[in-house]
Amino acid sequence: MLLSLTLSAQDSLRIPPLRIGIVGLSHSHVHGLLGRLDDGDIEIVGISEGDEALAQRLMKQYNLSPSLWYASMDEMLSRTQPTAVAAFNSIYEHREVVRACAPKGIHVMVEKPLAVSLEHAEEMARLAEIYGIYLLTNYETTWYATHYKAYEMLNHEKLIGPLRKVVVHDGHQGPQEIGVNAEFLDWLTDPNLNGGGALMDFGCYGANLVTWLSKGQVPQSVFAITQQIKPAKYPKVDDEATIVVTYPKMQAIIQASWNWPYSRKDMEIYGKDGYIIVENRNKMRLRISEEFSEAYYELPEMKAPFHDPFSYFASVIQGKTEVQAYDLSALPNNVISMQILEAAKESARTGRRVYFD
Repeated sequence: MLLSLTLSAQDSLRIPPLRIGIVGLSHSHVHGLLGRLDDGDIEIVGISEGDEALAQRLMKQYNLSPSLWYASMDEMLSRTQPTAVAAFNSIYEHREVVRACAPKGIHVMVEKPLAVSLEHAEEMARLAEIYGIYLLTNYETTWYATHYKAYEMLNHEKLIGPLRKVVVHDGHQGPQEIGVNAEFLDWLTDPNLNGGGALMDFGCYGANLVTWLSKGQVPQSVFAITQQIKPAKYPKVDDEATIVVTYPKMQAIIQASWNWPYSRKDMEIYGKDGYIIVENRNKMRLRISEEFSEAYYELPEMKAPFHDPFSYFASVIQGKTEVQAYDLSALPNNVISMQILEAAKESARTGRRVYFD
């Protein structure tokens, strides 16, 4: 991935803040945007949320003007005319956001995954292309310094030889167990609004990462198994998923779960000669061959604009950062990721391996 130079403080003062509208407040990741307004690179010009009580609660929490709130997305877009929109509603509603924003030339960032289904994703991608907007997808793991170091070690420095296997572990004890807000839980555990359970919620991370590490390869096949280990808590969706994705000379194993004993987002990358273990956003290990011992790395946070999604979003729109085709946030990557997730759902449903043309 090509990282653009960080803007100097003097340069950044010359660039007005990105005028952004927020669509939906039910996704708890919205706190990441509401809690960073003092950074000065983002200006919230409007918030649309049909649940007035939720809107008032969060606006009071972050000391936002009541005049920012609109009951409908269309009214907010018409009245405030934002340059960009960040969507924090259900995954099913992502398509409606793009349908409303794209014809107006409004750029969109959605929370992971891109869409509730491949059908939705492909329509969203067509609209983004037709109207020339950025349509980016935000994952927490996009901002891990260790992931970029691992990518360099694998693809640029070639320290562990050709890629052979990627194992990705993502998830936590369960959304109820960790206490997600009720508005989030309502759609997160609805198969229509979220597209599934743990498979969609955390399987998307692995699909996104392996597509990036493999430079946009489309898989040969996908096989998946899902379970309901806690049907009393999650009666409508899976809470456990394992996805096996095969490529001509390597495979990925994506383990997505609402049953881990603790929250985790870690990854193992195996080459012909060695391995890279990404423990978290800052810590990783490398062993280049059997003859060498393991090396340990502890990395600082990424520098702006790659330290958080909204700084990056602003930098892209302002032409300061170029989005490469298979970057973690990029649309082509996330369409392939949706192909993997769609195949995984079909495989889990039928018990059969799904092959790609």
